[in-house]
Amino acid sequence: MSESITPDKNTSGPRKKETIGVALLLGEPEKAIRKLSGPMIIAMLLYSTYNIVNAIWVAGLGSDALAAVGFISPLFLVIIGLGNGLGAGTTSAIARKIGAGDHAGANNTAVHAILLTVAISALATIPLVLWTEEIALLFGAGKTAGLAGEYGRIIFASTILLLLTNVGSAILRAEGDTKRTMYIMAVSAVMNMILDPLLIYSVGLGIAGAAWGMVISQVFVTLVLIYWFFGKKDTFVTVSKKSFYYEKKTIRDILGVGVPASFEFFLMSVLAIIINGLLVRVAGTDAVAVYAAGWRVVIFAIIPLAAIGTSVVSVAGAAFGGRRYEKLPIILNYSFKLGLIVAMGVSILTWFFSSQIASIFTYSPESIHLAPSIAAFLATMCFFYPFVSPGIMSCSLFQGVGKGITSLTLNLFRNLIFIAVFAYVFGITLGYGEHGIWWGIVAGDILGGILGYAWARLYLSQLLKYQ
Repeated sequence: MSESITPDKNTSGPRKKETIGVALLLGEPEKAIRKLSGPMIIAMLLYSTYNIVNAIWVAGLGSDALAAVGFISPLFLVIIGLGNGLGAGTTSAIARKIGAGDHAGANNTAVHAILLTVAISALATIPLVLWTEEIALLFGAGKTAGLAGEYGRIIFASTILLLLTNVGSAILRAEGDTKRTMYIMAVSAVMNMILDPLLIYSVGLGIAGAAWGMVISQVFVTLVLIYWFFGKKDTFVTVSKKSFYYEKKTIRDILGVGVPASFEFFLMSVLAIIINGLLVRVAGTDAVAVYAAGWRVVIFAIIPLAAIGTSVVSVAGAAFGGRRYEKLPIILNYSFKLGLIVAMGVSILTWFFSSQIASIFTYSPESIHLAPSIAAFLATMCFFYPFVSPGIMSCSLFQGVGKGITSLTLNLFRNLIFIAVFAYVFGITLGYGEHGIWWGIVAGDILGGILGYAWARLYLSQLLKYQ
């Protein structure tokens, strides 16, 4: 803790003591990115390990169950997108308030974020639970629609838990406290990994057991967050009725980043639907199972990049809120270089161990025939990883400074203009089939990364020129 109490710029009384996290957030940007990214990398890797373990246990039920999860993934991404979008908006808005020295405004923003989350959860849950199977059929699930519905209805009934835990973690990230976020994500992941085999096989719930394991872990995380904010009360940001006063501008600040960020995940869902449709067209549902398993590995591999990007939102938000614009190019360039080093290492490891990784998903007689295709997919994605870094870091910087629409526009180009079009051209028009679709994903990612970084550099040059 800091020893001094500084006056709040926007209130007449003293401001709460700066925590170690806040001091880090407002200090040297390179150090802040490293320190904040470390716990997030550990937490997100553990959480993604759960996703892979979940796929491994589901794979034991056969390729139909694995494909069913793949068909639910686009819908699940909508919920994850809502949570992460609201989280990004919350982190950005609160970090900008902290950077500006407005502690009361940071508190008020946190309460606004929680109330928004409850309202959005109520609106999203009902249609997703009622029409899970029907939507899966629209996505091409066919004979696997029943399994998809069984899995999806449980997941979507817990929407409020998924969103609230995202926003609670976002408040902690905004004040530079990524260690507590690491703790709850790590414990949640471990709980999931223990519960999955017990519920799927020992209890005999099948694919539904995988969903119930996630729900139980989310209940635990929610209870821990409630204790930290309302019981222990040692966070920099205070969440209470006394902190709240309705402010339309605060809603705009959160949603100005949150809505576009949510739509970014919606774009990913649309892209997943398109890719699934193309794969079914050229190679059948087994191709979707290959993509579903392989893409889980890709998501796992880019987790360190996403963690760095998450830290960029907080650090860039604080710098922008404090009008320290000269820090922003340092934040962009350092995060890009750090991410590129990580991505190159991931590519090399994946290239050499693609067959071994593929074998993890094909241990059962029902799925062993997928092994060569999964290995080939993973080897192709080695060319995908290096260009993820410039895209993620650029979008994170734009989210941090409150330009959510710009981040959304970059993702629109990357997913629906570059990746989807190239996947169609390579896979369908040129007739390269399943492998052509994979290379279309790579080509679109390369163009998207280049565009994002160039756009961010242009924005920063203009900002510094006219400040």
